[in-house]
Amino acid sequence: MRIVLADDSALLREGLARLLADEGHDVVASVGDGDAMVEAVAAHVPDVVVADVRMPPTHTDEGLRAALEVRRRQPGVGVLVLSQYIEKRYAVELLTHDGAAVGYLLKDRVAHVDDFLDALARVAAGGAAFDPEVVRQLLARTSHVDPLDRLTPREREVLAHMAEGRTNAAIARTLHVSQSAVEKHVNAIFERLDLAHPAGCGYSRRVLAILRYLGS
Repeated sequence: MRIVLADDSALLREGLARLLADEGHDVVASVGDGDAMVEAVAAHVPDVVVADVRMPPTHTDEGLRAALEVRRRQPGVGVLVLSQYIEKRYAVELLTHDGAAVGYLLKDRVAHVDDFLDALARVAAGGAAFDPEVVRQLLARTSHVDPLDRLTPREREVLAHMAEGRTNAAIARTLHVSQSAVEKHVNAIFERLDLAHPAGCGYSRRVLAILRYLGS
């Protein structure tokens, strides 16, 4: 796949570029700030852009805002956010903006190369890849009545795996239950949360529908 890297750490960019090249991928651009990332994506139209959250000049949320701009201009480009931080406001907006080809991993996950490459492949294929800690914070309780209170403990467990971007088959393997049992739990989750689930919708859209509901 063709990839744009955006991180203010030249050392991290170089390390990721070498890793991706070894895996047979093509890093078409490597940049250090959000504006350069948006320009590189427009120039190269990659399959995926891997972006840090905090980049120059203020090192706050430039990367996420640039990622949102990429999604607006180039909706077909996957976006994988890779950061030490969880910026809830823009993260929810990014994850609910379109419903496909998006991920958010903490940088510690890069230490697990297979997990990182799997997440990258999922995003490039139009799926979702969320770090469990990102999911936990985005699904955390707020001041309003928590709709998750309607779920059983098993349904909460299934929801957590769904929010990580796992398919029903993958959840079944993880929980050591049948796929039909997982499907029943998934249907119950949508019923209890009053969420529409149109036929033919992929698992990433289910996850993002839940995040949209809880982030509203």
